[in-house]
Amino acid sequence: MKIKILLIACALMMGACQSASETAPKPAEMGWSPVASWSGRANYQTDSFEIGTGQWRIKWQTSGAQSSGSGNFRVIVHSSVSGRFVGVAVDHQGPGSGIAYVSEDPREFFLVVESSGLDWNVAVEQGALGEEQ
Repeated sequence: MKIKILLIACALMMGACQSASETAPKPAEMGWSPVASWSGRANYQTDSFEIGTGQWRIKWQTSGAQSSGSGNFRVIVHSSVSGRFVGVAVDHQGPGSGIAYVSEDPREFFLVVESSGLDWNVAVEQGALGEEQ
């Protein structure tokens, strides 16, 4: 009799474990939505843009250098609220591409692009957590 009770208890516990794992919440995943983009060849200051989540990224690409490794490219982040310097997001020499991640309190920002001898493209995307599909 004790063995039957033990077997039934084990079966119930296995069933409970299985249903708990099937209903466990899926992990949150970061999604990205476009905010603004710019391109050029010279120095440039962007218009202000608003970031509402505090998590954002700058996707950048440079090309068109006169010789291999020549040309400088920097992207500097500023707060539009106070105008204060937030940080240098990108500092790169020559052609290339990459993504710079920024984590700041939600507010308006602007970018200062410093470029010499390079064509450039910059896109800002805002992050938001969501469930995995």
